[in-house]
Amino acid sequence: MPRVISGRTRLCGVLGYPLEHTLSPPMHNAAFAALGLDWVYLPWPVVPERLGEALRGLRALANFAGANVTVPHKEAVIPHLDELTEEARAVGAVNTIVCAGDRLTGHTTDGAGLLAALAEAADFRPGGASVVIVGAGGAGRSAAFALAVAGARQVTILNRSEARARALAADVARAAHGGKVLAYQLLITPSTAQILGGADLVVNATSVGMRPGDPSPVDLALCRPAAVAYDMVYNPPETPFLRQARSRGLRAANGLGMLLYQGAAAFALWTGRAAPVGAMRGALAAGETA
Repeated sequence: MPRVISGRTRLCGVLGYPLEHTLSPPMHNAAFAALGLDWVYLPWPVVPERLGEALRGLRALANFAGANVTVPHKEAVIPHLDELTEEARAVGAVNTIVCAGDRLTGHTTDGAGLLAALAEAADFRPGGASVVIVGAGGAGRSAAFALAVAGARQVTILNRSEARARALAADVARAAHGGKVLAYQLLITPSTAQILGGADLVVNATSVGMRPGDPSPVDLALCRPAAVAYDMVYNPPETPFLRQARSRGLRAANGLGMLLYQGAAAFALWTGRAAPVGAMRGALAAGETA
């Protein structure tokens, strides 16, 4: 039977640009169907200069329940929200919006999603580990905070803008519970080789790898064989970063697991129901092979 959408149907979606790659709509719509909820999830591509207009329009909809936020809006969305959770304020990035009445609250579920995905895909837990994060945008911020708070011994941030990396490192250091937080410009230098050579985990938190012809953002040949490589990019499922990691024999995974677990947390925030993770995982698997 075709899905019937009415004026009572609750609306959720994802704000980003571009959005051709997103697998969030089939994942969340499968979850709503599994629980028999009259909800629908849509992709909402919004160019950066019109983000404020988009939020004002969504706020005006009586059946708007919430949204995910992805590249490039995770930091830029904050001034358009009414409040932030304590964690989102500390991280300085939002990936989930919850609408209650006419108030929009920003949450971050990316960090929890990353930790769950690393444990499942690579049996990796950050306590006492040395981790390298490539990228200091919204995704990099979430990763850095989550790994530092979870007990990483050292978090090193590599970014094209060294000033941005240092600013993030200063923010993370305040939450690091004694762990060391370092920042460097993303260049191939002897110090970069030393950083990667000592890493237990390397996370690509940039969008490099999404477009045909993209290189790996770092040279994973510099890593030791026991390291784990995690790419937050999930579409395409095999990026140059992951191909190089696997050619080196590293444990490696793409961002599909993180998408699943951050999405499950967002689903619970919107609906007040535990997410049907099995149905969501099945939709992602179908989308990945489509």
